[in-house]
Amino acid sequence: MDLETGVYNNPVKRESWRTVLSLAYQSLGVVYGDLSTSPLYVYKSTFAEDIRHSEGNEEIFGVLSFVFWTLTLVPLLKYVFIVLRADDNGEGGTFALYSLLCRHARVGFLPNGQLADEEISAYKKTDGRFQLYNGDRSERRPGAGSRVKRVLEKHQVLQKMLLILALLGTCMVIGDGVLTPAISVFSAVSGLELSMSKQHHKYVEVPVACIILICLFALQHYGTHRVGFLFAPIVITWLLCISTIGLYNIFYWNPHVYKALSPYYMYKFLKKTQRGGWMSLGGILLCVTGSEAMFADLGHFSQLSIKIAFTSVVYPALILAYMGQAAYLSKHHIIESEYRIGFYVSVPERLRWPVLAIAILAAVVGSQAIITGTFSIIKQCSALGCFPRVKIVHTSSKVHGQIYIPEINWILMILCLAVTVGFRDTKHLGNASGLAVITVMLVTTCLMSLVMVLCWHKNILLAICFILFFGTIEALYFSAALIKFLSGAWVPIVLALIFMIVMYVWHYGTLLKYEFDVQNKVSINWLLSLGPTLGIVRVRGIGLIHTELVSGIPAVFSHFVTNLPAFHQVLVFLCIKSVPVPYVQPEERFLVGRVGPREYRLYRCIVRYGYHDVHKDDLEFEKDLVCSIAAFIQSESNSEPNGTPSSEVSVKDEEKMAVVGTGFRLREDENSDHNDSDKDGAITDEGTSKPREIQSPIVVRRKRVRFLLPESPKMDSGSREEMEELMEAREAGMAFIMSHSYMKAKSGSSFIKRLAINVGYEFLRRNCRSPTYAVSTPHASTLEVGMVYHV
Repeated sequence: MDLETGVYNNPVKRESWRTVLSLAYQSLGVVYGDLSTSPLYVYKSTFAEDIRHSEGNEEIFGVLSFVFWTLTLVPLLKYVFIVLRADDNGEGGTFALYSLLCRHARVGFLPNGQLADEEISAYKKTDGRFQLYNGDRSERRPGAGSRVKRVLEKHQVLQKMLLILALLGTCMVIGDGVLTPAISVFSAVSGLELSMSKQHHKYVEVPVACIILICLFALQHYGTHRVGFLFAPIVITWLLCISTIGLYNIFYWNPHVYKALSPYYMYKFLKKTQRGGWMSLGGILLCVTGSEAMFADLGHFSQLSIKIAFTSVVYPALILAYMGQAAYLSKHHIIESEYRIGFYVSVPERLRWPVLAIAILAAVVGSQAIITGTFSIIKQCSALGCFPRVKIVHTSSKVHGQIYIPEINWILMILCLAVTVGFRDTKHLGNASGLAVITVMLVTTCLMSLVMVLCWHKNILLAICFILFFGTIEALYFSAALIKFLSGAWVPIVLALIFMIVMYVWHYGTLLKYEFDVQNKVSINWLLSLGPTLGIVRVRGIGLIHTELVSGIPAVFSHFVTNLPAFHQVLVFLCIKSVPVPYVQPEERFLVGRVGPREYRLYRCIVRYGYHDVHKDDLEFEKDLVCSIAAFIQSESNSEPNGTPSSEVSVKDEEKMAVVGTGFRLREDENSDHNDSDKDGAITDEGTSKPREIQSPIVVRRKRVRFLLPESPKMDSGSREEMEELMEAREAGMAFIMSHSYMKAKSGSSFIKRLAINVGYEFLRRNCRSPTYAVSTPHASTLEVGMVYHV
C-alpha cells in the first residue's frame, strides 16, 4: 500500500528475478537480524548449569546435533516450506492465520460483520493454492473441513478457545519484543568479559547494555526507513564473519565435527545426561529465536525472497557457526569458569574487538526487527478490536509496515531495562526468551493444522500428522523451558497474562457495548412516523452520526432529537469498521445505502478498512465520503427499471446497501460566484455523454463546490435535485455527532463482570486514545452526546 496514492499493491503478482533478489537482500536486515545473532548465546545458555562439558565430547556433539536438526526441522521445513504458504493475501503472522479461520468458519470476533464483507476481493482471493470462497457455498467440496467448520460454528466455547489461543500467541510475541532486545544486546556486550579483568567487566556490561537499549528505543520515532539501508549490510557482514570463523575453527581444531550432525549423537546425549540434558533443551531452543519473523514479516517482502535468503545465506552460515564453536570446544575442555562457554571464546584473540563491534550492531538490528514486529501486531489487534486504541505514527510514506507507537515503545523500553538489570546474565534471559519463542511456535502449529483443513481442504489425517510431528518437537522444548519457571521463565508468563487480561477485557467490553447498541436501536417505523422533516427543523449542512451499527437507527440519534429541535438537511449514519482482511481496495471501501424514502435525505455509509490499511486524514476522508454518496445517488438514477442496481447487496430487509467506487471528484473554486456557472458548463436536464459538472445552486459564496462526473447516461430530475442539495450541504459544512458512552454493569451482575466492566474496561477507555476519526475531526464541528450503557 502506497500511503501517498492509496493504491493497493497485490503481493501475489509475479515479480521479476531482479525484484525478488532485491527483496531477499533487504529481508536479511529486517527478518533475520534476531535469528542470525542466536550463536552469541545458545551454547552459553545450554551449558549454564544443567550439564557440563566433558572430555568425551558427548555433550558438545549432542548439543550440535540438536541444534542442526532443530534448525532444519523448524525454520527450514516448517516455516519455509509449509507455514509461509498460509499467507492472508500476502500478510503473515498469528492474526493472519486467525483471520483466515474467521472467514472460513464464521467464528469472527468482529461484532458488526456483514454478508457484504464476503464480497470484498481480498476476502475471497484465489492465489493458485486455495480459494477462500468459490462462488456458491453449497458447491464447496464436502469433507472433514465441513465437519470441523460445523463444530466450530456450533460451540461458542471452541470459538472463545480459538480466540484465546490467538491472543496467547500475540501476547507472547509482545513478550518476545521485551526479551529479545535484552538478551541480544546483553549477549553481544558480554564479549567485554574476555577483554577486561573479571573485577571490572561485571560492572561494565549492564550499564553499556542499558545505554544501547535506551538509544535503540529513543531512536524508534525516526523510523526504520532512515537507517534501513544499513541493516542488510550489517547482517550480511555478521553472517559472513561467523561463517568464516566457523570454517576456520572446523579445519583448524576438528575437521571431523561433521559427524556430530548424525541424530545418533542426540540419543547419546540424552542417554548420558538424562534429566540434565532434557532441562538443557531450553538453551538449545534459542537457536530458532526469530524464526517466527519469517512469517510475521511476510507482508513486507514475498515468499520467494524470504525462502531464497534463508536457504542460500542464513541457514548455511548458522550451521557453519555452530559447527565451528563445537569444533573449538571439542579441543578445549577446561575453560575458566567465570567466563563459561560463550561465542567469543571461539573467536581468535586478534579478531575479538572487530567481531564485538559487528556483533553489537547485529544485535541492534535484530532488536529493531522484533520491536517493529511488535508495533505491527499491536496495530492489527487494535484494528480488530482486541487491543485498546493507541497512537499509530507511520514513519514512511512508501512502506505501510513501518510504524511507530509511542506508548508501546516506552513500555517496551521500561520492561526491557527492568529484565536486563534484574537478571544480569544470559541464563535467566535465555530461559525467559525461550519460553516466549516456543509458545508462539506452538500456537502457530495449532492454527496451521486448522488452516490445512478449513482453508486448504486437505485431508484431516495430514493436519493430524502435521500437529503430531511438529507439536511433539515443540512440546518437548516447551516442557524444558517451562521447568525453568523459577529461573526466569516466569517473566513471559506474567507479561502474557497481563496483556491477555487487557486485551480480553477490552474485547469483552467492546462486544457488550455493541450488543447494547443493537438491543436499543430505534426501528425504521419510528423514523417514518416523524415524516420528511423528522419532526424538527432541518438546517443547512451535513450531519455525520458516528455509530458502530451497520443497520437500524442508533439510540444516540433518538436521544439527540428528543433534546434538540433542529438537525441538518442531510444526515449520514457513518460506521467506520474493520474487516478481517489485510487491505480493502479503494473502490470497495464504501458501502452506501438509503435510510427511509428519498425525501428524508438520510443515508447510511459503512467505511471498511483492513487491519493493515492506513486511515486517511479528515479532509480527504470527507471528500471521499461525499463522493461516495453522490456515486450512490447516480447508481440509483442509472439503475434498472425495477430500481435495483446491479451492485446492490441486501443487508436487512429494511435497507439496501451498494458498493460504490471513486468515479466522482470534488473541485472547489476560490472567489467564484453564481455568475460564473454558465461558463463552466453546468449540467441541465438531460445530461451529456462527456464528463460533466454539477454545481451548487447557492448564489453568493466565496468557494463553490462542484462534482466532476465520469461519462454516464442522463440523470433524472429527482437525482439531480438530490445531488444539488448534497453539494449545498457540503458547502455549508459538516458537523460530527459522536456518542460519549459510559459503561456500567447491571445491578445483580457477577463480581467478575462488575470488575471487568466497571473497573477494567472503564479504566482502559479513559486512558486509551480516541478513535481515529474522533481525533482528526475539528473540535469546533464536533458534538458529543453522553449516554450511560447498562450492560
